[in-house]
Amino acid sequence: MPQVEPDQRRSTRATARRGGSVSRLFDAVLLDRDGTLIEDVPYNGNPERVRPMPGARAALDALRSAGLRLAVVTNQSGLAKGLFTEAQLRAVHARVEQVLGPFDAWLVCPHDDDDRCSCRKPAPELIHAAARRLGTTPQRCVLVGDIGRDVTAALAAGAQAVLVPTPLTRPPETSAAPWVAADLPAAAAEILRRQAAIDPATHRRALPSVGLPSPATVASAGAPSPATVASAVRRSRPSRRAGTVLVVRSDSAGDVLVTGPGIRAVAAHARRVVLLCGPRGRAAADLLPGVDTVIEHQLPWIDPAPAPVTPHDIATLTTALAAVDADEAVIFTSYHQSPLPLALLLRAVGVERICAISDDYPGSLLDVRHHVPTGTPEPERALSLAAAAGYPLPFDDEPVLRLRPVPPPPARVGAPGYVVLHPGSAAQSRGLPPDLAAEIVRTLVGAGHRVVVTGGPDEVALTARVAGGIAVDLGGGTGLADLAATVAGAAAVVVGNTGPAHLAAAYGVPVVSLFAPTVPFGQWGPWRVPTVRLGDPDTPCRGTRAATCPVPGHPCLSRIRPEEVLAALTLLGVPLSRPPTTAVATALARSGR
Repeated sequence: MPQVEPDQRRSTRATARRGGSVSRLFDAVLLDRDGTLIEDVPYNGNPERVRPMPGARAALDALRSAGLRLAVVTNQSGLAKGLFTEAQLRAVHARVEQVLGPFDAWLVCPHDDDDRCSCRKPAPELIHAAARRLGTTPQRCVLVGDIGRDVTAALAAGAQAVLVPTPLTRPPETSAAPWVAADLPAAAAEILRRQAAIDPATHRRALPSVGLPSPATVASAGAPSPATVASAVRRSRPSRRAGTVLVVRSDSAGDVLVTGPGIRAVAAHARRVVLLCGPRGRAAADLLPGVDTVIEHQLPWIDPAPAPVTPHDIATLTTALAAVDADEAVIFTSYHQSPLPLALLLRAVGVERICAISDDYPGSLLDVRHHVPTGTPEPERALSLAAAAGYPLPFDDEPVLRLRPVPPPPARVGAPGYVVLHPGSAAQSRGLPPDLAAEIVRTLVGAGHRVVVTGGPDEVALTARVAGGIAVDLGGGTGLADLAATVAGAAAVVVGNTGPAHLAAAYGVPVVSLFAPTVPFGQWGPWRVPTVRLGDPDTPCRGTRAATCPVPGHPCLSRIRPEEVLAALTLLGVPLSRPPTTAVATALARSGR
């Protein structure tokens, strides 16, 4: 029998203010200069050599028209090398504005690599400084650049990043980027599409009359032009008000966590929200704000290890769905899952309005059939479905992962400021090789970090081996709420693409993402939180969704060096807890860190 339990989490959700607007993903677009805005002329101090990239002016004007502020963030080591003067640099920038229009801020790093400053990309300080100048936060910025340094700096600050490759971009940089566009106009169009996708105005029937392609057209034929989407962004309509809404997200805890913003959007406009989830996601469901009741039932067309389908099981589920007495339903799924079996059952119990993302023809099963382009981050995918159903996230609710309050962490983790290492995963392909995880612990502890190793009840032997007696071992000793509390007190989390990465994102805790490329990083990586990605993005397992590593030696993760993890923590600004050991201190001095 499904477990149906009431909850008091309603009071923890944000509510819509009357007359308010919807929340926005982006306030500002940050742009690299050379190779992104203008042709890359090495160490250029001559305004006459400024040549805009194709389509740059129209793309920038569309972003301006949509109300986005623009800033340039650029490394200019030619100043440090004495190859041009500050006056020449200002003249070049004046010429850039003459041909491309005004920018709200210019942020320049004048240093060379040997200066080891905090502002030269891939360090994130330029992105932090630009956000401050523009009156926003890095999480509400997106950076467009042409090399890996740009992407790394943006992600380390917590901003979004889009890579526009040029002949100088190395292939591994393109493979590792969360978001790739063919050119600046395509990047601008996708920024505006993603901004518009969480606004119900984008999905209303009148949009084709103003020239905006339908979501299905966008998914099949590419993004609309920047100017077209900018026009749609400026339109608005009242959001829906609803009675009882059934929201659905079956699958793992991580899947439920990343759906949280979409569920909050529905809850902001509904009298009552009932969440249907599976047993693997139940603990995460208990952490989500905005849910009044949870129904737990395994969906055999979703769960990766389903029980056989039986008439009794389907009858039991149908009875539970009928008891909800929902006015409508919003079925959240991942991109490879189908909402249609559940939609059929919901129709059978009389649910009048059903909304879902579906590439398959739904017949009369769906009232709102939504489409989302491949690669969209999972939280944005959920937000866009909620918007298509008429439920925007209100403007006073930031589009981030968020959880309800949890108890304090176990006392033995000590004071906040430790580094959490979570070596395991429900999918073996996304877990760390144990020997590598143990070596990372030794390196971090030797460098002066306090380390806490976490894992589930079936990972006790793994965490004991990885902790090695020099780190706090919480293996098997925490439920998801305790794990969330432990993550909330961390200075950073080192983890593969699994649930604790999303817990960290919900608390704004920086992530060193040891990411196996079995699924797309842009879709499943930590969302809107400072992140450094490590691991080989081009191994043969790329895009396979394999739960068990199909390549001998687990090369996507096994080639990570512990020193890279230490450097990533430094890039994220994570302080040491104690002085490093003598050997590690000597190595750090030699490396300049």
